[in-house]
Amino acid sequence: MGDHARFQCFGPSPPACSSHPARYSGVSLSTRVAILGSTGSIGQSTLDVIQHLGSPYRAVGLSAHRHTEKVLDQARRFRPTAVAMSDERCADEIKSPLAELDIRLYRGESGLVDLVRRNDVDVVMSSVVGAAGLPATLAAVRAGKRLALANKESLVVAGSLLIPEARKHGVEILPVDSEHSAIFQAMRCGHASEVRRVILTASGGPFRNTPLEKLKTATVADALNHPTWKMGKKVTIDSATMFNKALELIEACWLFNLPPHKIEVMIHPESVIHSMVEFIDGSVLAQLSPPDMKTPIQYALTFPGRAHGCSRRMDWASRFSLNFEPPDFARFPALKLAYQVAQAGGTAGAVLNAANEAAVTSFLGGKIGFDAICRVVELTIQKHHVQQSPSLDDLMQADQWARATAGALADECAILPVKNDSTVMNPAPDTKGKPVIQGRQNLPSGTLT
Repeated sequence: MGDHARFQCFGPSPPACSSHPARYSGVSLSTRVAILGSTGSIGQSTLDVIQHLGSPYRAVGLSAHRHTEKVLDQARRFRPTAVAMSDERCADEIKSPLAELDIRLYRGESGLVDLVRRNDVDVVMSSVVGAAGLPATLAAVRAGKRLALANKESLVVAGSLLIPEARKHGVEILPVDSEHSAIFQAMRCGHASEVRRVILTASGGPFRNTPLEKLKTATVADALNHPTWKMGKKVTIDSATMFNKALELIEACWLFNLPPHKIEVMIHPESVIHSMVEFIDGSVLAQLSPPDMKTPIQYALTFPGRAHGCSRRMDWASRFSLNFEPPDFARFPALKLAYQVAQAGGTAGAVLNAANEAAVTSFLGGKIGFDAICRVVELTIQKHHVQQSPSLDDLMQADQWARATAGALADECAILPVKNDSTVMNPAPDTKGKPVIQGRQNLPSGTLT
């Protein structure tokens, strides 16, 4: 996943367990925040955190796709200097109200890029769901903005571009996903060379104990009934299939410069331990907190300092248990694909992400069953020839190809059994026939041994 320096995406690394006052007393001076996807769950929680933190923190930029009423309400409450609407028609609807508030309006997909480049933006909270947030995320890095990253797809699709750009421009990328925030915090007590493995925890979603045969008849309502988190539809479906964990695994490879075999997934239904880092001396460091996204959001905004939080706290006066179990790869085949795609690199991540988005859309639209989501993605990956050193245009082309291919597979109901052989993905033409993926034998067991 590249040769960037340890923790390079977070800027210069502090000494292990440092207590240097310049880095650990007070909060960050980067306080003017632009929120990409302000009407989503992460965006709304970010606004709550900014309101809680108070001066000098301020939301200076907001963006949405089509939720005009919600973004107008946010604009009236927080009085940003600019708003971006990626849907041109929706931008027309809010043009006059924003003008009355003396708020600059940016339109279309390019409007998000223009928003993050503004001189009055210090931090960009990237929380647009899917690959749609990639151009603005990349623009933020190139503009030298600190990046709080909740859009995992940016690294899954374009980690090979984003990480080198962050290094080139000296930009800190701070993880907002609770799992990656936990890993980041734990890793600050050691060095990359001392990490034995990282353990990504997963709730298991609504189908953790559902008999496999019943997954074929699972409804949209069933899949959206998450036992722990309240999220948008796409993210919730990803949790049910475990594609969210597949994306997070690939993202962790880029964020922490780790090979796939050093990352394992563990089912943890309580969602209290958000992830763990095991060091070579046997020590395991974990970050615990109730399942509330405001905790990692605030840490990303105040880093390297901490401030009094507005999220829920652990209730140590009450008795509770923490349970763990290895994932079932037959129940969650997305995890198998994640290891294979992380190993393949190149355009593989873009194809996996786009095919999954298309398959989830087909499921939500009633075109395919729940159990067909992963099969559509895997069949799409089988058809793809991986390009190892892609440009942004190459990645966008792979994205569009994968969406069209996965959509056609769903529309034609071409859901066929996947061959159980040692090669899942096709080699790129320039690999001279050498398989890109080595097969099941390279997959970690997923167990704590």
